Amino acid sequence: MADLRFGAVVSALMMAVAGGAWAAAPPASASASASASASESGRHDTARQLYVAPWGSDGWPGTFERPFATPARAQQAVRARTAGMTSDIVVNLRGGTYRLTAPLRMSRAAGDSGRGGHRVVYQAYGHGTRWQEPVTLSGGREIGGWRPDPQRRGVWRADAGTLETRQLYVGGKRAARASQGDGIPGRLKVTGTGLTTTSAVPRGWRAPRDMELRFRFDYLEGRCGIAGITPGPGDGSTITMDQPCWRMAHDLYGPDLLALPSDVENSPDFLDKKGSWYLDRSRPGHHELLYRPRAGEDMRRQRVTAPVLETLVSGTGSTGRPVHDIAFKGLTFAHAGWTAPSEPAGFAAAWSMYLRPGKGDDSKLLTVPGNVAFRTAERITFQGNRFVHLGAQGLEFSENSSHNTVDGNVFTDISDGGVVLGALPPDTKGTDRGNRVTNNRVHRTGADHHASSGIWDAGSRETTIAHNQVDHVPYTGILSGPAEDVRGLMSGNRIVGNRVFATNRLLADGGGIYLRGEQGTSYADGAVVSGNAVTDSAYGTWNVGIYTDDSSTWITVRDNAVHSYRASIGGCSEDWGDRPVQNVRFHGNFWDDTVPDWLPRRSYPGGWPPAPDCGDPKNLEFRQNTLLTPADPASDCAARPACAAIVDRAGPGESYRRSLGLK
Repeated sequence: MADLRFGAVVSALMMAVAGGAWAAAPPASASASASASASESGRHDTARQLYVAPWGSDGWPGTFERPFATPARAQQAVRARTAGMTSDIVVNLRGGTYRLTAPLRMSRAAGDSGRGGHRVVYQAYGHGTRWQEPVTLSGGREIGGWRPDPQRRGVWRADAGTLETRQLYVGGKRAARASQGDGIPGRLKVTGTGLTTTSAVPRGWRAPRDMELRFRFDYLEGRCGIAGITPGPGDGSTITMDQPCWRMAHDLYGPDLLALPSDVENSPDFLDKKGSWYLDRSRPGHHELLYRPRAGEDMRRQRVTAPVLETLVSGTGSTGRPVHDIAFKGLTFAHAGWTAPSEPAGFAAAWSMYLRPGKGDDSKLLTVPGNVAFRTAERITFQGNRFVHLGAQGLEFSENSSHNTVDGNVFTDISDGGVVLGALPPDTKGTDRGNRVTNNRVHRTGADHHASSGIWDAGSRETTIAHNQVDHVPYTGILSGPAEDVRGLMSGNRIVGNRVFATNRLLADGGGIYLRGEQGTSYADGAVVSGNAVTDSAYGTWNVGIYTDDSSTWITVRDNAVHSYRASIGGCSEDWGDRPVQNVRFHGNFWDDTVPDWLPRRSYPGGWPPAPDCGDPKNLEFRQNTLLTPADPASDCAARPACAAIVDRAGPGESYRRSLGLK
């Protein structure tokens, strides 16, 4: 239902739219074992095989014995060879961390695409063998020279130059920006320029221009920066907010919600929690990082990484000329950031979408970008990679990208979602067809932007999202549907065999598998949601296992196992906007048919909120569904062979599980 109390906000939102390398010599044993995984002919065939190593040199020829030092130099060598390709060109990256000084940007015009039915492959050396070497493409820089802060006992300080960042990683773990952990004290009043409070406490906060207020409401979460804090009425405080963020947030959220900020972030006064940090920007060009170590952390020896790049790898084609036939295998993409929420426009956001100023008083809607992003791309493959320590979305395919494959990857510790594809806002049209997202593990994403989905198909055709595991996410597991009611955008999509659990751990009004909008023109070309196991997420006041919401239509939900959500199935049929849920059939499912206590039960299964917020769904069809015992649905499912088989088959295939960390 986008939200029982929040349908009007959804409408408002829709209307608002009208390098370098770490150098280390390889141990002899590593070279010897790796040598066993490559044939002598492959090593010396420089037309087909190129090599990069942290101990190499960009002045060398890129052979096994004399490798390049950087992926960028290997890319130049690839471009010199693609016109005459007679087989795949493989760039083998030896083990180590490659610190990129600029994104690897790929295009058809520059010669990055494969030719003649062949591909360009960038892979970890030994990919697919027991000798595969760990390779990281990093957009970060190490921060050293830590010393005790003379003004704050227990806090350490390091020079950071001109660094701008919203993330910091200490000892391979994401550190938390300093925050108060609660809202603003006192009685608050919303004004056109910010807030007033009866409390004098905010007047004592140092560096107010670095600070942000965070607002969280069900499926929304956004931030706006503070422009200044001055004395207010009586003994209170006046908090002036950044513009245009405050105006856009006021239009999107409304004054009642803005009067309830959930947190205050990014002040040196909030460094009382271990593992928290703050970027001191008081001297332009001479920024300093402040950090309170966790137990056992020695900052004289600890590795600290801050993201510098916002894009690690990108590929961009043009109309009718996509970038194509490139593969990435066995790599780790890490330490890229995204600083747009720090701008005066802030982060007035819903889902993975945020507003930016447009013409006049209108605002335009954008999507949080991918730190690895391909636009107008075809036959791009990501296989067996890791996406970790990232500040935006993990991987993006958009702007007429078709027949791409995302298979067997891990997405974790990402600020927003793991995978996003399709016609992304501001686009409302496009043909993104035949993409496959399969056998991936997406977990613990949404680290900063909690109103995000593990996997989001924002509008495509004949897309397959199959046998992924999505778990421990703050909001929705898999989202299928555009930001607006766009007809003719989606058809023939399949969401099958996924294992989804522990969703909505922080935000309400989402689900395990969430669908919205027109999914086709009939059942024949509509969406099929089949063979999924969606369980164990009864958090908050409202979420739905398989959620057919807003104007969902032409959807078949069959042979799924769904239990332990606030509602197993359901949604808000938004009749008030002539956006009814209709033409949804439920066949052969196993569910506990729970609904929350505050929601009246219908004469048919599911949680379907009534008027005035929602209306009656139309043309629902229920056949041969099985009710699981609500008191212990998991045990009941396990005792039923057909239900147990759905759970056993859901999620990544057996051959993927070890590499995904599931064994």
